[in-house]
Amino acid sequence: MNHLAHLYLSFEDEDIMIGNFIADYIRNKEIATYSERIQKGIFLHRKIDTFMDSHPLVRKGVLRLHKNHHKYAPVLIDILYDYFLIKNWKSYHKKPFRQFTNETYQILQKRKSILPAILQERLPRMVEHDWLRNYGNYKGLSYVFQKMDQRTKFPSHFHKAIIDLKEDKTFLQEEFVQYFPEVIAFVKEQKGVLGIR
Repeated sequence: MNHLAHLYLSFEDEDIMIGNFIADYIRNKEIATYSERIQKGIFLHRKIDTFMDSHPLVRKGVLRLHKNHHKYAPVLIDILYDYFLIKNWKSYHKKPFRQFTNETYQILQKRKSILPAILQERLPRMVEHDWLRNYGNYKGLSYVFQKMDQRTKFPSHFHKAIIDLKEDKTFLQEEFVQYFPEVIAFVKEQKGVLGIR
């Protein structure tokens, strides 16, 4: 899952949200420098990623995108699922999307000093350009994919991602709406496993 989905799957718990947000930027030896609750957010993030990577519906979408994006197809699915989360937001959250993102930005800004350096650097741009909202439209996604194309070491063809989204939208939407309730149920179960209240 990408930023928005991980933040959503933190169930508005600030420490879990921070851990979920920073997990991809934390090395194992750094985990112990964070509070116990933030550590649980990091572990939850990793469990979500493992669940997603092995899920047959997700793998189906990855396989469909593989012809154009090869090793980057799973990365693309992560981002596209944020797009579909926004499109289906009212099905999953009682709070309006704009309110959720505004409150999330406030939390991240308030806790900025404990974020990894790269996220401290990115956060002002994230807020200014409203990255979370822009995952929900073609223009915003095109910008994200353009930046990713510039950063990848191998041919990625992210510039074709919007075309793929338009062509496969029905299939991807169907897979997402079947998958997402399952990951929500999984996270609720993992909250108990991790002792998150």
